[in-house]
Amino acid sequence: MEDNSSCSSMVTGIPQTSFLLRILDRLSCTNCLKLEAEEAAPVAVISLQRYLSEQAEGYSYDLTVTDGVWRAKCFLHSSLNQLVHKNILKTGADIHITRCSFAYNERRLGHGYVCIEELRCGGESSTILSAVNDVCSLPMLVKQGMERSVALQRDAPLQLSRKHYLALWNNDAPEGDMWRSGSSSSDTALDVSRVVLLSSLESGPRDPWKCLPLLVKIIHKSRLRYYGRSGLKIDYPYQAYFEVADQSGTMSLVLWNELCPEFYQRLTVGTVLHLQNYTLKQSYSNRSRPQMDHHRMQIFTSVEICLNRHKPTAIITVIPPKNVRPEWMLPDVSYQFISRSELEKLANNAACDVIGLVTFVGRVERIKSKVNKGPEKYWTYRWVHALDGTSDRPFVLELFSSSQMDIFSRICPMTYLVCTQMRVCHVEGSLPFLTSSCETEMFVTGCHKGQPYVSDPRVKDFIQWTKTQKDNVVLQKTAVGGHYCYPHPPRTFPQSVADSSAQVPLVSAEDLKQELALLQYREHKKLAIQGQITAVRYMGRPKTPHSHRPEDEEAVSEQHSQSSAAEQENRLPSPSSDCSSTGRGKRRVLIRKAAQSSNNGGTSAKRRLAYENVEDDNCDSAYEERVETQNQSRDSNALSWESSSWATQRQEVSEHLSDGGLYQDSIARRFALEEKDALLQCGNLQPTRWHPDDAADAVPPTNCSGFYQVTILGINKRIAVDAAYSPVVSSDDPRTVGLPQDPHGNTMLSCLSSGFLCPLVDAASHSEQALPEPHEIVATAGELEDTHVVCILDLCHLGGDEVEIVITKVYKVSEVSLN
Repeated sequence: MEDNSSCSSMVTGIPQTSFLLRILDRLSCTNCLKLEAEEAAPVAVISLQRYLSEQAEGYSYDLTVTDGVWRAKCFLHSSLNQLVHKNILKTGADIHITRCSFAYNERRLGHGYVCIEELRCGGESSTILSAVNDVCSLPMLVKQGMERSVALQRDAPLQLSRKHYLALWNNDAPEGDMWRSGSSSSDTALDVSRVVLLSSLESGPRDPWKCLPLLVKIIHKSRLRYYGRSGLKIDYPYQAYFEVADQSGTMSLVLWNELCPEFYQRLTVGTVLHLQNYTLKQSYSNRSRPQMDHHRMQIFTSVEICLNRHKPTAIITVIPPKNVRPEWMLPDVSYQFISRSELEKLANNAACDVIGLVTFVGRVERIKSKVNKGPEKYWTYRWVHALDGTSDRPFVLELFSSSQMDIFSRICPMTYLVCTQMRVCHVEGSLPFLTSSCETEMFVTGCHKGQPYVSDPRVKDFIQWTKTQKDNVVLQKTAVGGHYCYPHPPRTFPQSVADSSAQVPLVSAEDLKQELALLQYREHKKLAIQGQITAVRYMGRPKTPHSHRPEDEEAVSEQHSQSSAAEQENRLPSPSSDCSSTGRGKRRVLIRKAAQSSNNGGTSAKRRLAYENVEDDNCDSAYEERVETQNQSRDSNALSWESSSWATQRQEVSEHLSDGGLYQDSIARRFALEEKDALLQCGNLQPTRWHPDDAADAVPPTNCSGFYQVTILGINKRIAVDAAYSPVVSSDDPRTVGLPQDPHGNTMLSCLSSGFLCPLVDAASHSEQALPEPHEIVATAGELEDTHVVCILDLCHLGGDEVEIVITKVYKVSEVSLN
């Protein structure tokens, strides 16, 4: 410890110059190091790991970086946490460290780490990682005398009071090497002649560890629950519920703390357990429970079985399936699969299991948990459509992460999806949908083998139906990602006078500004705001953020500049769905052409429909040429409207929130098997660790027919906000499912109120019915003049500078009901 001027190399003979090595050497001579711009060579972020903070009620982050020669695990100063929250600092990208220090652990010998206090973020992808063959083979940089801390740095937080990492974006997914997986069954001969039945525990003595062993089968498994908070002196604050059964009935079993990392992954539905040294406690009443009436067994709810590492040390033996004996009379795992044609008949909140062929998968989003205790917590979820052949309508599934992130992130179109213990939700104005519960488990293609449900008659019927389907036909009905809103807003806007916790709260413009500022990466919020629509403009293409250039980035401690996207005001006609990457040969493409004629010096567009045969390979170029021709000949004034008072009101507005809008990630894409990896990566959350596969092919741009930018002036006329409106124009759009399609006049207000252009075009029928042109819709916007409206807004932070603000419905005041 006397000589801190050099580093200990885990590998000798490394000739390359190392920026990280130079930094560590210089830190031995000073408490804090401030680097000039020319000194700050880039390093790549290869992992970003989160854990409960030591000092405050919040989270800390360790990031592992490499300069291509060494790896170094560093602590991120809490002032920079916001960069993670906004997904500005992320794995797979380069950063420039401009200020850092070395922190010693004063209560532990031989432990210290580099603390990054200021940095600049580079571009979207790393130039360093592109030249590294195997990042895991690079040696870990450790200060001399601290070699023993390498073991700690592999999969444990730098702040040693914390023993494990959390998943980067939620608290309920297993994260790290400590979570054991795979089978660890025991072939040891067990004496099962003296076991106690669950019915005896319900009615018998409560002397905990004096009870005889239990022999039970798991019939339900809950998601993992993390209950850590500041000041809680428990190293592994986890809990998981299981419902177990024997011949006498069912009872809850709780796995506590250290046993969760050891056993949670290994205990699956259908597993048979021999349990010793358990305790019995009164059941916790304020928790969710699976619905188990279909098992036709007695349910014991007064006590629950608790398994702990200490006092006493529980003995859990997993019995291999081959050793399970019929004479034990353990019940079979039972399911309650329903078909889509039966869904409307089920009561609200009824439990069911479903299987379907996935046709749409939404991007993963997050919502903030409403729990009052502990640090800020988020749930992750996504929307999925799945067909089962019994109805033209799909199952609409709201799937929350169920501690199965490996499966949750792999859901994609063309896979067979099984979801258990889903709950039915009936809502006004929309088709019923299913939402996951704490006991929901999900399985996709590749995970079904050996699951107890494979022999269920409903599952077999579904498999037979899938054999009648053609992949190329199903592919034409698939989509991934994009903005998706479900359930659809009701016909009237309900506002409760007595209860302010409405599902869609009505907020002030000032509150909206605050909500936008606090949004974190992929966080979704639905809010309502009242005011007037003062301007409408048709935009040709969604926003595309500029690539960040390292030399243009400001220091992180300063305000990051917003990247303003180049927006085009002219209409971008949507190319036919036949111009898809999966097509072959010649296709017939519907092209709208504009004929220009002069009248008193003005320009008007007379449109006709024309069919042309084009080669698939030339589809994009021909399409772009026609777009350019239209853009050059279009009078932009015909594609915008302002209220007569907006010019004056604009001068009096104190703030105009105009950064939001529609982005490439706001538009759903057609799924293609050859683009599967890139599409999955785009729809999932930013990964905790960089992997070479993350540098897969770029996601192709979306085919967007344009959107409307709507300016809403708050009711007190102090703050205005720009929001995007993207109407549904085709029945192929996933947003049409359950959408009320009452005919309307295609005025600007009726479109904003309904969410679609009337009538919807069925692409499969190659309908030649022309929808109204954007300039025709904008021409009707005059009816918005001085109209008091309530706008439902969907907010979602897409990462970096991209904040999506989308109008999903507009109500006139006469359509508001006070309860």
